[in-house]
Amino acid sequence: MAIWLNLTVNGLATGMLIFLLAVGLTLIFGLMDVLNFAHGGLFVWGAFAGIWLFARTGSFLLGLLFAVVVGLILGWFMERWIIQPVYGNHMQQILITLGVMLVLSEFIKVIWGPNQLSAPTPEWLAGSWVIGGVVLIKYRLFIILVGLLVFLLAHFLLTHTRMGLIVRAGVMNREMVQALGVNIQRVFMGVFMIGAALATLAGVLFGPYSGVIYAEMGLEYAIFAFIVVIIGGMGSVMGSAFASAIVGLSGAYVNYLLPDLSLAVNMLIMLVVLLWKPEGLFGTKGVKG
Repeated sequence: MAIWLNLTVNGLATGMLIFLLAVGLTLIFGLMDVLNFAHGGLFVWGAFAGIWLFARTGSFLLGLLFAVVVGLILGWFMERWIIQPVYGNHMQQILITLGVMLVLSEFIKVIWGPNQLSAPTPEWLAGSWVIGGVVLIKYRLFIILVGLLVFLLAHFLLTHTRMGLIVRAGVMNREMVQALGVNIQRVFMGVFMIGAALATLAGVLFGPYSGVIYAEMGLEYAIFAFIVVIIGGMGSVMGSAFASAIVGLSGAYVNYLLPDLSLAVNMLIMLVVLLWKPEGLFGTKGVKG
C-alpha cells in the first residue's frame, strides 16, 4: 500500500510541473489561438535564470521571483515583436516559434555553457516526512501546493473577474470588445506574458525536482504540455489540471509496472481521448475556466 501512495505523490508532483507549463500554453493556445512552439524555450530560460540566481544568493524564493520576471520580459518581447505580425496565420506561427525555440536554447548554451548544471534542493525543502511507511518528499509536496495555488488563481481570474470576462469575450468576438472601448491587444499581450511567466516558473521548479538542468529539456517537456492541452481541451484551465494529473499518475504507475511502456502511455491516452472526444475532455467552443 505504501508503494502506491508514494507513486501517487510522485505522479501528482510530476503532473503539477507539467500543469504549470501546460496552463500557460493553454491560455496562449486556447484563448489567443496562437501556436507557440517556443513555450519549451521559456521553460528552459526559467530554469537556468532561477537556478543561477539561487546559486548566487542562496534564496530559492528570489530565484522563483527572478524566473517569473524573466518570463514576463520574454513574453512581452515575443508577443510584441514576434507574435503580433503572425496573428491568424498558424503556419507562420509554427515556423517562427520553432525558430525562437531553437534560438532560446542556443543562447542558453552561449551564456551558461553546453553542459548540464546542478540544481540543488533548497535546505528548507530538503528531506522528507515518513508517515505510516509512506515517504513524503517535502519538495514534491511543495510543487503540488504551488500547482494547486496556480490552478485556483487561474480558474478564479478567468471565471470570477472582469479581466477574465474581457478575455473570454475577446476570444469569442474581438471586434465587439474593441467597439466597447477595451484595448483587446493589450489584454492579449497580458495573457501572453502571464503564460510565459508560468512557463519560466515551471522551469525553475523543475530544477531541484530533477537535480540537473540542460538546454534540451525544453523540447522534451513542451511535448508533455501539448499532450496535456490536447487531452484536457484547448483554453480550459480545469482540463489542463485534470489531464496533467492523468499524465503524471499514469507515467508513475506504468513506469513502476511496465517500464518499457512508460514513454508510450501518454500517447496512447491522447489517442484514446481524440478518438472519443476530439475537442478534449473539457474542450468546448469558446473558453472554459
